[in-house]
Amino acid sequence: ETLRTVDAIASEDTRKTGRLLKHFDIQKQQIAFHEHNEYRAGQKLIAMLEAGQSIALVTNAGTPGISDPGFTLVRRALEADIEVTVIPGPTALIMALVMSGLPVHSFTFRGFAPRKSGQRRNFMAIDADSPHTLIFYESPHRVKGFLADALAVFGDRSAALASELTKLHEQMQRASLSELVARFEENNALRGEYTIVIAGKGSKV
Repeated sequence: ETLRTVDAIASEDTRKTGRLLKHFDIQKQQIAFHEHNEYRAGQKLIAMLEAGQSIALVTNAGTPGISDPGFTLVRRALEADIEVTVIPGPTALIMALVMSGLPVHSFTFRGFAPRKSGQRRNFMAIDADSPHTLIFYESPHRVKGFLADALAVFGDRSAALASELTKLHEQMQRASLSELVARFEENNALRGEYTIVIAGKGSKV
């Protein structure tokens, strides 16, 4: 209903959003809005909003602004006294956290870690002594290295690894970090984005 009523749609990928619009027979102007053009496209979108138009922001998967484009646009809109609202939807970090079986009362979301192992370990070390459950995103190409680095930095803690959430091949693996490392050493058929949930220091699970 929102996509039908707004004046325009800001899309992370106009082709993917286009397929969604076609499925529901919605014809709307799309404006590309992604990490490579956030500033320039953001200026155009803010000008449209200030002129009284309404705009929906759509990302490829998950919630805009959470490891996806959107934060800068929301901030600029609020600075311009433009009303912003959110349509609730699935967010991988919350789904994985709840499904993990690890403590949910207090957690830290860290998004994507750096690509290189040394930088990644330094990034993880910031939270090595945190008692809170930790949540990370990772690509299928780097998840093996991520798990090995997590084991080295955090020790052999309880963890959960989710992939393809809300999709046909949704999967959740719950094990110690060492067990997950061993499993992935034998598995080369990796697919989809991963959400990794790791117990905080001293967590009794």
